[in-house]
Amino acid sequence: MADKILKELTLKIWRQKDAKSKGEFKTYKVHNISTGTSFLEMLDILNEQLVEQNEEPVAFDHDCREGICGTCSLFVDGRAHGPDDDVTTCQLHMRRFEDGATITIEPWRCGAFPVIKDLIVDRKAYDKILQAGGYVSVSTGGVPDANAIPIANDKAEEAMDAAACIGCGACAATCKNSSAMLFVAAKVSQLALLPQGKIEAARRAKAMVAKMDELGFGNCTNTGACEMECPKSISIAHIARLNREFLKAKLKD
Repeated sequence: MADKILKELTLKIWRQKDAKSKGEFKTYKVHNISTGTSFLEMLDILNEQLVEQNEEPVAFDHDCREGICGTCSLFVDGRAHGPDDDVTTCQLHMRRFEDGATITIEPWRCGAFPVIKDLIVDRKAYDKILQAGGYVSVSTGGVPDANAIPIANDKAEEAMDAAACIGCGACAATCKNSSAMLFVAAKVSQLALLPQGKIEAARRAKAMVAKMDELGFGNCTNTGACEMECPKSISIAHIARLNREFLKAKLKD
């Protein structure tokens, strides 16, 4: 399909100087945007325009622009990462928008992710949860032959599915309670399914859930919104495993 030109787009963008300042939406116009342009490239074009006009460019987070790192975390027209399913914002292209459209762009809305500036939020809360127990500290030896790994194929595949989580924060930002359960469940689940993760399983589940609660994330009410907006389609079935791991650890206590 040949690229088309969107003659004019109206962008309503959240602008906020810092975490302590009051933010507001500001409106901008961009012209002659190719439908083959990525969403972040469109923001780059806007920023070039703002710099030429001696205005402050819009601050937004990005890194790999390949859907791997999850830093390109934006709410676009009320949806985490935008109107496409199973993609991050950097993989969203302007072909998803009509000529003359008004696009609303916001940062993550979650108490545990305070706004740093404009569209950038502080997601260190996820790092702190991982530091609480999302790792294996035991020595697992060298790399074994692929055919000698004592893990059932279905378990290995499920662990890999959980490990696909990129920690972008869309689950917590989408959840009406700002719950981080899908993120925590994915990190616990990927290790709970593997022999290497069994030794610290009880301590891991308790520590990560406790840290999640300490940081102010809400409770899960199983609406499924997190799974719907997850760019890696992490299943809420992992939340059930997290609950089992947590209850087993508490019963051992």
